[in-house]
Amino acid sequence: MSTELPKTFDPAEIEARWYAHWETGGLFRPERPEAAPFTIVNPPPNVTGSLHIGHALDNTLQDIVVRYERLRGKDALWVVGTDHAGIATQMVVERQLEARQDKRTNYSREDFVKKVWEWKEESGGTITRQLRRLGCSMDWSREQFTMSPEFSRAVTKVFVDLYNEGLIYRDKRLVNWDPKLKTAISDLEVETQDVKGHFWHFRYPLADGVTLDSGQDYIEVATTRPETMLADMAVAVHPDDERYRSVVGKHVILPITGRRVPVVADEHADPELSSGAVKITPGHDFNDFEVGKRAGIAPADMLNMLDAEGNVCQTADGLVPDEFIGLHRFRKDGEDGARELVVARLKELGCLIPHVAKDKDGNPVEHDAEPRVIATPFGDRGGVVIEPWLTDQWYVDAEKLAQAPIEAVRSGKIEIVPKSWEKTFFNWMENIQPWCVSRQLWWGHRIPAWYDADGKAYVAMSEDEAQAQAGTGVSLTRDEDVLDTWFSSALWPFATLGWPCDENPPPPGEVTARSADGGGAAGAAPSPSTASGGPPPPKGEERSLLKKHYPNDLLISGFDILFFWDARMAMQGIHFLGEAPWKRLYLHGLVRAADGSKMSKSKGNTVDPLDLIDRYGADALRFFMAAMESQGRDIKMDESRVEGYRNFATKLWNAARFCQANGIGGSTTLAAPPATSAVNRWIVGEVVETLRLLDKAMADLRFDAAASAIYHFVWDTFCDWYLELIKGQIDEETRAVAGWVLDQILVMLHPFMPFITEELWHAQDDRPYELIVAQWPRPEAAVDPAAKAEVEWLIELTRNLRGARNEVGIAPGAKLEAWLPAPSDVAGKVLSGNAAALERVARLSAIRTEPAPDGAALQVGAGGDALVIPLEGLIDIAAEKARLAKALAAAEKEAKALEGRLNNANFVERAKPEAVEKARADYAHHSAEAERLKAALARLG
Repeated sequence: MSTELPKTFDPAEIEARWYAHWETGGLFRPERPEAAPFTIVNPPPNVTGSLHIGHALDNTLQDIVVRYERLRGKDALWVVGTDHAGIATQMVVERQLEARQDKRTNYSREDFVKKVWEWKEESGGTITRQLRRLGCSMDWSREQFTMSPEFSRAVTKVFVDLYNEGLIYRDKRLVNWDPKLKTAISDLEVETQDVKGHFWHFRYPLADGVTLDSGQDYIEVATTRPETMLADMAVAVHPDDERYRSVVGKHVILPITGRRVPVVADEHADPELSSGAVKITPGHDFNDFEVGKRAGIAPADMLNMLDAEGNVCQTADGLVPDEFIGLHRFRKDGEDGARELVVARLKELGCLIPHVAKDKDGNPVEHDAEPRVIATPFGDRGGVVIEPWLTDQWYVDAEKLAQAPIEAVRSGKIEIVPKSWEKTFFNWMENIQPWCVSRQLWWGHRIPAWYDADGKAYVAMSEDEAQAQAGTGVSLTRDEDVLDTWFSSALWPFATLGWPCDENPPPPGEVTARSADGGGAAGAAPSPSTASGGPPPPKGEERSLLKKHYPNDLLISGFDILFFWDARMAMQGIHFLGEAPWKRLYLHGLVRAADGSKMSKSKGNTVDPLDLIDRYGADALRFFMAAMESQGRDIKMDESRVEGYRNFATKLWNAARFCQANGIGGSTTLAAPPATSAVNRWIVGEVVETLRLLDKAMADLRFDAAASAIYHFVWDTFCDWYLELIKGQIDEETRAVAGWVLDQILVMLHPFMPFITEELWHAQDDRPYELIVAQWPRPEAAVDPAAKAEVEWLIELTRNLRGARNEVGIAPGAKLEAWLPAPSDVAGKVLSGNAAALERVARLSAIRTEPAPDGAALQVGAGGDALVIPLEGLIDIAAEKARLAKALAAAEKEAKALEGRLNNANFVERAKPEAVEKARADYAHHSAEAERLKAALARLG
């Protein structure tokens, strides 16, 4: 028994009701123990996050695939969870403390981390609630968190195992240091910005009375960072540079510090750039670090002149003058910093070489430095200039771990879609640098290393194990650092499935007091199995989950985290489980503003997906994302398109109401019901063809093609033609066929628009199960060529006739007579079996199979037939000819003027691009209008 649908489609009420029903009913992972698995993991959003338009795209695509595979009978597991987001989360909690005139350092580490856990429990679920609004059918009963006790155990094991294999080590190297956050960050977390700065030139005096062949007693160096000269350790020149060959191996005396440093030959120095000599500060520049090592300077001996906050500190040789100690590297709070003081002192010493420029009158004017726009690294979260800083950190030998993923992609064990991303993947992986995995934070997985008084490290699963390694009576101190967030998220495809399963995990729900070592906070860290209120997993489930669902089938990811996350998952997955973590990797593009620019809060062009859902419904937003996603190309945000897909949902709603009003209910069969009439045989064939297109598109991960196939079938084929063709002649066969077709639509459309389809599924009949767990269509039918030819002939005739009526001004409702002296076989079948449809949709009262009378007439084609429709008595032919001629002249005049403008090179080259584009569009419009009017005049004879 169907439920009568309201006249108005209200997505908000439907969405809230159905999502709650699906989730509480456990329908996101139905019991299918014997079914083939399908597994996908979501890129875990930051626990601090809220849904942005990129999340909406990423998760919509994942949900489409998961719902599709679930309908196809798979045991579809979509792993969901959040990332503890070390830096971001610590920043959020510290800001809250600052708002209360409090700060982190007022607390012990344990107490601060406990506060973070409290924040997580109270406020850390924003994005998961918002994902539900989007309709994401994730397995919330197994919601994961990267700091849960179970996950933390996996992280510790990976670190310990890699250390024992020599793939994790501690080393003194330069890192990207964020002086605001006071932690190292990865290269991928550095944003380069163009900043207005300067280029200074200095004299470094040669020592011991040495001069260049030119007689010059100094070497000129240039820099954009003069403050770093306090830690210079060499001057480099190119080995082939004749100007400096005689002084290689000699020394210069640094102004200000008086430090004696060598002149070294190194190809890093470019003879064509400035003086060809460069100052080398190996403790504060990545290139200089490598030059210093090649010159024989050990990292342990490289000088550091800055503390963790970017203030000048004394170097190991004690040569930095006291007046510099404590100064910030840059001007701060209106006061000069080390940079300004270094420049002033060098100028006083006569070591500053001024830059000579010309004023507006052409006269030479001296300046301290040359203005330059400098590419400057900033931390993406701290927002301050990154300082290359020499510290002891933990590193992963990424080069060795990268070999297996490279081979997996080359051999096809991992398929990257679109394939064009393979080149980028190989380029990065083949040139990968050691991965710095330690972070100087309190929130995160604390590094499982303990040190004795001599600094020797003992890496172990627990402090007891470390103590056993060190021996009784040896005092140990725990490493203060935590692991890079991406280190733990790299384990997501298998640690979320219970790995490692060969040890005894903590019982579900156990809370351990590990607030300071990254294993959960007392009273605040539920097991992931119970984090959403679901029951704990049955004994042994984790082992069976891992066996059944690893490797995952697919990963859908934004291309921007290909190296943050995707590549690192491939490294860890292959290394620890022997198989790539997923078979396919799909990389989608970014959602951009309507003008194609990147969205940013500073530009004010961001779009809140929740606002779009409030206005148009989640189904409309989801369909927009799918329809616009074309294998990795960026998407331009277009709210009018979202509104258009809301209209699409309304059209389907009204079609279902039409069916209800005509006694058309739900179908009771997967196979297509018997059909004898051409229109019913045709629509069954159209379902078969749409299903073929949809399955092909989903197999190829062409979301745009899949959305297009179902959209055009629903809007054009079913609503605009089939329902129109059966009006007034709905017999029992037609009711059965129409009900079956509507069911197929609801199933095929469900992955894209889950809410409206579930509502209509139940409104059409009393169903024994929800649409979300229905079966994917199996029509057991084929396209009927004869029926297809008949109906397409009728549709073509109707379309062409409607266009012709409009062109010559015949009222749309006027019934016409047509003459077709020698109808084709297809036309004959249509005329004999579809007279009622011809009269209703084509507005033809009769088609006479005899020669047409003389006089002005329309000629309308359909297939190979040409129908003649006399116009005498229907319109004032002379007046209509005059009207069309006048309109044609106006269109041709406009087109000619625009053509002239576009042929003018000055206009095309100098006008704004949008003006040129508009002129081209207007020209195309008026040209097409002129052609249409010519055709209309020709019809009138």
